[in-house]
Amino acid sequence: MSYRSYLLAVLFFTMVEPVSAQSVTGRLQPHLAVIDRICAEFAASNHIPGMAVGIVADGKRLHTVSIGHVDRDRQRPVTPSAIFRIASMSKSFTAMAILRLRESGRLRLDDPVSKYIPAMSGLRYPTRDAEPLTIRHLLTHGAGFPEDNPWGDRQLSDSDADLDALIRKGISFSTAPGTAYEYSNLGFALLGRIVTLTSGMPYQTYIRDSIWKPIGMGASFWEYADVPSERLAHGYRWQDGTWTEEELLHDRPDGSWGAMGGMLSSVEDIAAYMRLHLSAWPPSDLAETGPVRRSAIREMQHPWRLSGLNTAYAYPGGRACPVVTAYGYGLRWTRDCEGRVYVGHSGGLPGFGTHWQVMPDYGIGIVSLANRTYAPMSALNMQLLDTLIRMSGIGPRPVPVSPILAQRMRELTSYIVDWKGAEESGLFAENFFPDYRLDLLQRESREVFSKVGRILNQGPMVAENALRGTFTLDCERGRVEVSFTLSPENPPLIQAYRIRMLQP
Repeated sequence: MSYRSYLLAVLFFTMVEPVSAQSVTGRLQPHLAVIDRICAEFAASNHIPGMAVGIVADGKRLHTVSIGHVDRDRQRPVTPSAIFRIASMSKSFTAMAILRLRESGRLRLDDPVSKYIPAMSGLRYPTRDAEPLTIRHLLTHGAGFPEDNPWGDRQLSDSDADLDALIRKGISFSTAPGTAYEYSNLGFALLGRIVTLTSGMPYQTYIRDSIWKPIGMGASFWEYADVPSERLAHGYRWQDGTWTEEELLHDRPDGSWGAMGGMLSSVEDIAAYMRLHLSAWPPSDLAETGPVRRSAIREMQHPWRLSGLNTAYAYPGGRACPVVTAYGYGLRWTRDCEGRVYVGHSGGLPGFGTHWQVMPDYGIGIVSLANRTYAPMSALNMQLLDTLIRMSGIGPRPVPVSPILAQRMRELTSYIVDWKGAEESGLFAENFFPDYRLDLLQRESREVFSKVGRILNQGPMVAENALRGTFTLDCERGRVEVSFTLSPENPPLIQAYRIRMLQP
């Protein structure tokens, strides 16, 4: 048997699937006591009367932390089913409703807002060359409206008639639409109005029937008076060394302002929502089961509008790590200096501070709900996720290896020892040999394999995507790493290549 025939036989029987790792749940479980301690210390140092935290991994709610009371006067304890006002966490539900209406053909994201709200046709833009305001501008906080916290908080109980009156009086712009990021509660109230007008039912009803019910969110509300009293979190403000109870804000059943921050929900229900967002990754051939297509969820999570760069950001413990931030559709997006991506949203209203966040590449998520005015829950969630990742050693979920990538790996390996017949093999794209001279490839391989010896085994493919990956070769006296990229033609051919010896 020739060496090439021997090698092909070895490669044929070599497993190319990634080695199965312990479940994320199993890796996180030993460190949950540390999470409990961090949460308790955080609640105490930030004067939080009550707090609920939920962690999602492997498609289920892994752990819940309940601290303090939802009602201090009656000493009612926080439980996983406690209902908190989640404020601006509501915005992503609004965005999902818009995408669902797009899927049903009732609107397009680049439609002018005035197509659905005729009174908006009379807007006076800040410059004559400004483009018309679109639904996409509203979704990404690119409408050009001024940042309106906390003014927007106090509009929550306004009716649609009040919103219409506001529009007729005219809306003031800070910038031309589409030119800058500026957080706008008003923009999401307008999206709520569009949901009502295009769906033919009140915004709140559409969210409940089209999103909450399909994913099992049976304990979410719009109006606090509808919440069972023993589960309702009362809101508090810490001031002058004492807690003062905040007046709970009503949400009108006929008002669009709830679209910017009117929801009340629990750790249990938001965990179901986080599972929906995590289910969109990685892209797959699975049947669609959600209220919107998984591709629409990934579209929501995409960083459509840059919002900031923090070069001074540091993780707990002082580890410096700059972050870049952007806004998707009703979602904040963050990438840190280590390449970690976080997607989610915070919420703040008088009496409450909330935050949820998922890490799509890792398959984990966290939600934290507190009943103290503007409690900094995003900082807690970043600390908890960073702690879990560093202590457990989990990494991003492996990218599935496509059949063509696995095939080309085996084929490439059969040639890279001496490259004999490679030019005639039909495996390489037309650019390959002009870019990688055959005599230089042969010389490089002679140098490498004279040191490491014969190939004994092929390690698993680590895919970067469906057409790019890296694998290792176990040899007699060492190991070799090979990387390659396939071309966009059909079938894909090898267009780029690299080989290097690994240190023992």
